[in-house]
Amino acid sequence: MELRQLEYFVAVAEEQNFTRAAERVHISQSGVSAQIRQLERELGAELFDRSARTATLTVAGKAALEHARAALAAAGAVGQAVGDVTGLIRGRLTVGMVIGCTLTPLFDALAAFHRAHPGVEISLLEDNSDRLVEGVRAGTIDLALIGTATATPDGLDALTIISERLVVAVPAGHPLAKQRRVTLRDVVAYPAVCMPPGTGLRTVFDQACATQSLQPTIALQASAADAIADLAARGLAVAILSTSMAESYRDRLTARTIDDIETPALLALIWKSRHSPSVRELLLHSRQAFTKPDPA
Repeated sequence: MELRQLEYFVAVAEEQNFTRAAERVHISQSGVSAQIRQLERELGAELFDRSARTATLTVAGKAALEHARAALAAAGAVGQAVGDVTGLIRGRLTVGMVIGCTLTPLFDALAAFHRAHPGVEISLLEDNSDRLVEGVRAGTIDLALIGTATATPDGLDALTIISERLVVAVPAGHPLAKQRRVTLRDVVAYPAVCMPPGTGLRTVFDQACATQSLQPTIALQASAADAIADLAARGLAVAILSTSMAESYRDRLTARTIDDIETPALLALIWKSRHSPSVRELLLHSRQAFTKPDPA
């Protein structure tokens, strides 16, 4: 009995068709059929009922299927274990990043990982935080940098990178710029420009408004902090930003902490608890990149 025979058996069982199974394992249909016939001879039982248009499992086939899957998984685990101890990391790594984020430490971490493991193909995609969380849960994304109002999303592990209060940023002549203390009720008296739903900053803002039964007027939305600041600087709306975001625009905007929003906006790396060696290595480089002292 060979692993390739088990692979072909599982492929036919899942596809319920010899032709589709052959396409899946990239050999001819006759090759798949021959190998499964050989497996059936070795086992002394037919695994498939071939009388209908679809290949359905016999009682013996159903009994063998889970064991075949387990054997293939065990074989894969052997290769993974050897890779762990020899440092041979290969494959593909999909990294997510919340829209509008340009944190250079993440790019530094990706570059360091690529230098250490050139055999891994890296994909980087942008999306809103909610969809990135779902992607990590589903396994389509290996690791993601998200904005969130929750330190650790359910079912995932997380490393908080930034935790900051929300501020309102306005031009120098705006009434809010003249107040020493600004509350959320003060802020919602004016049209606002902020991040779209699904981002951590917007979630914190919306939850705070709901808690106080306030209904803000979201006049404008933008995914990039630069766009939010530009719109606010032109007097179109008050900007809802985090502390460090607003710091970049202090030459044209005055920022005031929103005193009664105590929940911080978080920027965090998230991943599944059971992760690959590639994810573990990227996390190592990410921790190093994000904990480097600021040259300033």
